[in-house]
Amino acid sequence: MPKAVGKEKRLSKDLPIVVIGGGIGGLSSALDLASSGLEVIVIEKEHNLGGKIRQVFSAGQGIDSGPTVFTMRWVFDDLFEKAGSSLEQELNIDLLKVLARHAWSKDEKLDLFSNREKSAQAIARFSSTAEANRFHQFCDQIHALYRTLEKPYMLSQRPSLTSMMSDLGTAGSKVLMDIGLFSNLWKSLEKYFHDPRLQQLFARYATYCGSSPFQAPATLMLIAEVEMQGVWSVQGGMIALTQAISKLAEQKGVRFMKGVNCEEILQSAGKVSGVRLNNGDTIHCESLIFNGDVAALSAGLLGDANRSAIPSVKSKNRSLSALTWSMTAKTEGFPLLRHNVFFNTDYRSEFSDIFDYGRLPRRPTVYVCAQDQYDTAVQHDTPERLLCLVNAPALGDRQQPKQDEIEACKTQTFSLLERCGLNIQMQDAQVVQTSPTQFNQLFPATGGALYGQANHGWMETFKRPSALSSIKGLYLAGGSVHPGAGVPMAALSGRMAAASLMAHLGLTKRSNRVLISGGISTL
Repeated sequence: MPKAVGKEKRLSKDLPIVVIGGGIGGLSSALDLASSGLEVIVIEKEHNLGGKIRQVFSAGQGIDSGPTVFTMRWVFDDLFEKAGSSLEQELNIDLLKVLARHAWSKDEKLDLFSNREKSAQAIARFSSTAEANRFHQFCDQIHALYRTLEKPYMLSQRPSLTSMMSDLGTAGSKVLMDIGLFSNLWKSLEKYFHDPRLQQLFARYATYCGSSPFQAPATLMLIAEVEMQGVWSVQGGMIALTQAISKLAEQKGVRFMKGVNCEEILQSAGKVSGVRLNNGDTIHCESLIFNGDVAALSAGLLGDANRSAIPSVKSKNRSLSALTWSMTAKTEGFPLLRHNVFFNTDYRSEFSDIFDYGRLPRRPTVYVCAQDQYDTAVQHDTPERLLCLVNAPALGDRQQPKQDEIEACKTQTFSLLERCGLNIQMQDAQVVQTSPTQFNQLFPATGGALYGQANHGWMETFKRPSALSSIKGLYLAGGSVHPGAGVPMAALSGRMAAASLMAHLGLTKRSNRVLISGGISTL
C-alpha cells in the first residue's frame, strides 16, 4: 500500500481514490470501491471514525451521542454481502419489539410496536377505537408511499420533478396526491388522526430529517413505515457498525489516515488532481469522494476553487441542531425503554422558537435513549447510560447560546421529564453537554446543523445535491446530499457516490437512473 509522501511526489503510478471523511457515507463508499478491487485512501480529521456516529464517555462508559436508531438493515445486508460477508457475521443486533415509548404526563403513555396490530390496540386504549382504525388507514397509506418512493427516490440518483413523475407513473403519482403532496406534514396528519397527541407523535418524524413538521412535506410520513419495518439495537453501540465496516474495508486494502485534516482539494484544468493535508503532504488522485457537509465546500473550507462544486448553502435553510446531555445516572419513577420521547404542550412553538426566532425552545420535546434498556423496563441498581436530546437552532457558527438560555432550556427539559414521572439523579461530573457550537466545531460550516439543509416545502426533495458535483472527479456523499440524512440514507449516499464514480471510470454500466439494488419492495 503506498504511503503519503512529499508535495512533489506521486503515491503510485496508478493513482488511488481518496475519500475525505470517515462518516458512514465515506466508509460505505470506501468498502464498495475496495470490494470492486480499487485502491482507496480514507482521510479523517478526527482520531475516531464514524462522523456523526460518535460516543461520548462518562464514568468510563461509552454513550452513543449521535444516531441511536438502526433501521433499514437491508442497506447494510447488501453492503456486507458485496464485501463477501454478512451483517450477522460482523455485528450482533437485536430486533426491538417496542419502537419507542411516548409520554405526555404521568398518566399518558403510549408504546408503538413493530407489530401493527399491537400498536393499534395500544392506541385504542390510549385514545379511542376510532383512532385505532384511523391508524390502520395511516399504515396502509405509508406502506404504499414507501413502496412508491423506494426505487425512484431512495435507490436512484437525485430526481428532477419531471423524472420523478415519469418514474412514478399514474399509480405512483396518485399515491403522492392522496397523502397531500402539496401540504405540510402536520396538515396531512390531521386527515388521519383527530387526537392532537397522535398528530404530535407522528409529526416528530420530520425531525429525523432536521425539519419542522409545520413546514416539511407530507412525504416524510414514510419514516414511520421505515421504523415499522424494524428497529434494531446494536450491541456495543452504533459505533460498532462503523467499526465493522472499517474492519472489512481494511481487509479489502483500504488505508485509513486518522487525525489528519484535508486543507484543500487540488485541481488541474478544472479536474480533481489531489489533496493537500495539514501535515504538509499531498496525495495525488483523479477521483475523490467528499463525505462531509457540502456547506464546507461552498464556504471555501476545501479551497476557493471548490466553492462552485455545489450551489451555496444559505444559513436560513439549515436543518435542526441539538442540545444534548450524555451521562451515566440512576433513574427512578418512569419505566424507560430503549427509545423514549416526552412531549410538551404547544408543539408549534418549539419549531417557531427554533426556525423563526433562532433560539432554544422554551417548551422542548425531549428524546431519551436509555442504552442499557430494551423492550422491558428494568430497574438498575447502578447508573445507566443515557442520552437526552432537545432540538436547537443551527447557529453555532454565529452565536453561542448564552449560559442562562442553556440553563433555562435545561430546566424546562428535566422539568418535563419529572412531570412525566422520570427522575434522573444527575451528577455534573458525569454529564457531558454538547451545544450547537460544539457540533459546528465537529462539522465545520454547518452552524451545528446535523441533517444538511431542512426539508421545508415539497420542492426541497429536488434541491439536495446529487453524488455528482460540477467539478470533474469530485463526488459527494453524506447526510447533506441525496437521498438524505440518517444512518441508512447516508450509507446509500456513499454507495451512490461509489456507483457514479465507477460508472464514470467505465468499470460498470448504468442503463437507467437506479444506482443501488436491494430494498424491501424488491425482495
